[in-house]
Amino acid sequence: MNINKLILIGASTGGPGQIHKIIRSLREDFDGAMVIAQHMEHTYISSFMDYLHNNAPLDVVQAKDGLTIENKKIYLLSQSTEIKTQLSSLYFLQNNGEFNYNPNIDLLLNSAMEISKKIHVMCIILTGIGNDGACGALNLYNSNAICIAEDEKSSIVYGMPKAAIELNPKMKQASIDEICEAINRF
Repeated sequence: MNINKLILIGASTGGPGQIHKIIRSLREDFDGAMVIAQHMEHTYISSFMDYLHNNAPLDVVQAKDGLTIENKKIYLLSQSTEIKTQLSSLYFLQNNGEFNYNPNIDLLLNSAMEISKKIHVMCIILTGIGNDGACGALNLYNSNAICIAEDEKSSIVYGMPKAAIELNPKMKQASIDEICEAINRF
């Protein structure tokens, strides 16, 4: 594989602030790729990406159909997207299916199940309403990925992390500060 570590983050209501905390906490020597699925209208993605880019030690780019995933980059999804493998590279494939949430976190996480058998994958479910990401996190957990749900105390809305924990009680819960530390140790 062209990368050795992949961090997948899913968030909804309250997510932009938590994602900002994570991005700001990254060390410059972070060696891996990060993909963020934040439920957000497509029209707001570019301004959110600029906001993150101005506060990140790494490049923040919008994931585009066919774009190869590289180390030391943070990718922000603007629509429901899967990760695919071709030869020894990972790339994005946008999915035009009908989903309740955009971008769809479960779609992203489920697409990384095979990848998690070849490289180190960490899945993080942050604050948000609903249950998007719960099934995908369970599937990744069962594929030996590291999976963390934000705890109730630091979540703005405890819906998505709670759904993930209810589906998989063995999944680790952590505060946003502990999540930042776990990413930097990963």
